[in-house]
Amino acid sequence: MFEVLVFMFENYFANHAFPDNDVMAQELSAAGFNQSDILGAVDWFHKMKSMLIEPAAIYSHKHTSLRMFTDSELKKINTESISFILFLQQANVINDVERDLIIDRAMALKQKQISIEEMRWITMIALWNEGREKDYLFIEDALFNPHGLTIH
Repeated sequence: MFEVLVFMFENYFANHAFPDNDVMAQELSAAGFNQSDILGAVDWFHKMKSMLIEPAAIYSHKHTSLRMFTDSELKKINTESISFILFLQQANVINDVERDLIIDRAMALKQKQISIEEMRWITMIALWNEGREKDYLFIEDALFNPHGLTIH
């Protein structure tokens, strides 16, 4: 399912193309993805979109002093990925709501473990769909720069 999400991002969302779900499903099927992964990816994406528009009433403060991770989160999301998310939060690239959305979407993936690359993709997808292309470029640098983040 993760490969379908990356394909959807690269071929549709990054270009601001949002085809009808049926058209997109046909194109994804033609690209060789199986129906189960297509449906899972489309559902994953729609859930993320709905979470982005939900009011953040439970976050009445500006910053959380501490985010406790559950045992299942620590088992599925590796230390490098957690460190990446916490770094983004400390750098004010993401806020508490976005951090929790990214963690939720990571936990919703089928695989048993989430790699740093997958966590970076999830973050890029979330920021891009929030209209934060500037912050997306920061994440893109983190994802594709073989020497790590470029410090300006």
